[in-house]
Amino acid sequence: MKIKVCGMREDANIKGVADLRPDFMGFIFYRRSPRYFGEDREGMLIRMVAERGIEPVGVTVDEGEESILNLSEKYGLRTFQLHGGESPELCASLRERGLRVIKAIGIGGERGVETLGRYGGAVDMFLLDTACAEKGGSGVKFDWRVLESYEAEEPFMLSGGIGPDDYEVIKGIRHRRFAGIDLNSRFETAPGLKDREKLESFMNRLRGQEGMSKGNVNY
Repeated sequence: MKIKVCGMREDANIKGVADLRPDFMGFIFYRRSPRYFGEDREGMLIRMVAERGIEPVGVTVDEGEESILNLSEKYGLRTFQLHGGESPELCASLRERGLRVIKAIGIGGERGVETLGRYGGAVDMFLLDTACAEKGGSGVKFDWRVLESYEAEEPFMLSGGIGPDDYEVIKGIRHRRFAGIDLNSRFETAPGLKDREKLESFMNRLRGQEGMSKGNVNY
């Protein structure tokens, strides 16, 4: 099971969480987010994350292709999580430019996993989050029972309000395309500041159950 810790912002906190060796760490480049990493910072921290074998992920919302390519060049980012209304054509074009694309899809209300079909073949992975009016995550879980109707070939990660008390449910997910989980607000002491001890305890528990740190779906 792959583990992504998202919304990293503070220098010392980034280094501390990197010591836990999650599979992915997310850096948000959306100015309206309270976890905004900032676009005027040096890329040393992100490159340090990559040097430790962790895949850094640039999280953007409705940015154009040129803007994403600029972020890729500046920070050495090869993976991007697109969290807005980006088109399948943009996703496919970014992949053609050598980037890996995780497309976040809001689930809930009238929107379910059947909406993923239009992105088939255009992305590397889906991140399934709870649909909300605001851009970005809501910190609330959607009804995971809808995963029974997930038929896309691309792997998916679960996001939205996942906390330590979700261990048993996560452990029980057996979907063949389930790749892992995205951890954020419920492991924070403040927006952008992760509780390292809480993360370490939860991650060790998951990895102890799985017997390994890497996921069962290739990415």
